[in-house]
Amino acid sequence: MKKLLIALFATLCATNVSAVPVNINSADATTISESLSGIGQKKAEAIVKYRTETGPFKTVEDLANVAGIGEKTVQRIKSDILLSDSEAAAPKKTAKADKKQ
Repeated sequence: MKKLLIALFATLCATNVSAVPVNINSADATTISESLSGIGQKKAEAIVKYRTETGPFKTVEDLANVAGIGEKTVQRIKSDILLSDSEAAAPKKTAKADKKQ
């Protein structure tokens, strides 16, 4: 029983990995699928195909134009999506910081 609980705990920890922000305009399908919760390899390949055919994504919401990805999915994962590499380096402003300025 103890081994079963340990195995269950290890499985839960492995599947509860937090997503790392990913640049959907430059990442390959494998990176996208590993970084975005709920986006598997097929949807990630569809993202790359759409980007190749239509150009880079201008907004995160443009992901809803990819076959198999709806607005609810976009809303759920949008905090883990980058449109450029400079977004990752730039500090994000908070509402509290904006009020001070």
